[in-house]
Amino acid sequence: MKSNESSVINRLLASLKEPNQPLWFLLLLHRVPSSSRDFSLSLSETQPPTTIHSFHSIIMGFFSFLGRLLFASLFILSAWQMFNDFGDDGGPAAVELAPKIESIHRYLTSKIGDGVPTIDVKHVVLASMALKGLGGILFVFGSTTGAYLLMYYLLFMTPLLHDFYDYEVDDPMFHALLPDFVQSVALLGALLFFVGMKTVIPRKVIKKKPLKTKTV
Repeated sequence: MKSNESSVINRLLASLKEPNQPLWFLLLLHRVPSSSRDFSLSLSETQPPTTIHSFHSIIMGFFSFLGRLLFASLFILSAWQMFNDFGDDGGPAAVELAPKIESIHRYLTSKIGDGVPTIDVKHVVLASMALKGLGGILFVFGSTTGAYLLMYYLLFMTPLLHDFYDYEVDDPMFHALLPDFVQSVALLGALLFFVGMKTVIPRKVIKKKPLKTKTV
């Protein structure tokens, strides 16, 4: 059957090259069997593999959600730990930030004068918890607002917490703080990549309507 259909198609193509041959005569001379007409109709009406595409989209959506969850867990768990250890004095985070906030206050006072307001270290800890906790939860659900909140936290707190630049290269603190600083910069780069991809890739997916099968 396949050789018969291919011979008919070849005869049609060869006859179409003759300029003086009328088209209606060609169609009458080379009567195409009904099976070949049905075969061509079935080829033209073949639908795209929407089932495979939908399954692939579900899998990729799950992995995307899992990746955001694992990424944001670093910030969410840190905010939860700061909340549990907060207490009356702000917890260990306030103890770590207090000398650094004080040094910044002394520097600003030497440059500006006595008009620099005093910075409460507990307010800094609360702001850090809010940015990490709220930003991390929103980021899990793919929100760019959550990504921006996490970026604000990294921009303000990374040079404050990981101040390796205040130590000499031979100092052990320099080598202890530098990897944490680089890790925070890498996290900031990942958030910038996420925001950029959300901006470039269109959020609306055009859904194709399924083709209706024609009855012969």
